Amino acid sequence: MLFQESEENFLLKLPNGNPMPNAEVYYYPAFYAQEEANLLFQQIKEETLWQQDDITLFGKTMKIPRLQAWYGDSDKSYIYSGITLKPQTWTPTLLSMKKKIETITHVNYTSVLINLYRNGEDSMGWHADDEPELGKNANIASISLGAIRKFRFRHKDDHAQKVAIHLENGSLLLMQGATQHYWQHELPKSKKIATARINLTFRKLLHASKP
Repeated sequence: MLFQESEENFLLKLPNGNPMPNAEVYYYPAFYAQEEANLLFQQIKEETLWQQDDITLFGKTMKIPRLQAWYGDSDKSYIYSGITLKPQTWTPTLLSMKKKIETITHVNYTSVLINLYRNGEDSMGWHADDEPELGKNANIASISLGAIRKFRFRHKDDHAQKVAIHLENGSLLLMQGATQHYWQHELPKSKKIATARINLTFRKLLHASKP
């Protein structure tokens, strides 16, 4: 679904003002008011069963630079980068957020990946959410709570095409259409950030991940 730009949202574009090719990325800077966003941050931080998994890169095993958790429908396990995440039961807080997002996207989300970036040293490297279980054109709804962090996109075939945006407390970023096929995204490290950020990416899994 291609949304129309309005006072509440805008379409992310290249630095030259042209639309991102092969992408549909919309940004709602004030999806949640600040007071509600701050409350959600505290609730999710306290309610979530956080874990810090191991990842192996270039033959070296290390802890991922963030805490994470996977919540959702009981039959929707998720595997990425060799990490298997089994779903925790939806909390009332997460179900309320899911319902609010679904009124905008008209998508029935089955799961949510929650990441806690404790400070600017925590990060997420370049990747695309293009696993087969997310379907042909994955619809990813990303909520940001807490510290404002830079978020970057780059085209898979032309790394010179880049887009950066600072994701604000209470904001919603929608990545839809062919975005995951043609673009990667990352949350880079920043020594200037001393406070925490929580990110929730709501997804619709067609089936559980297969090992």
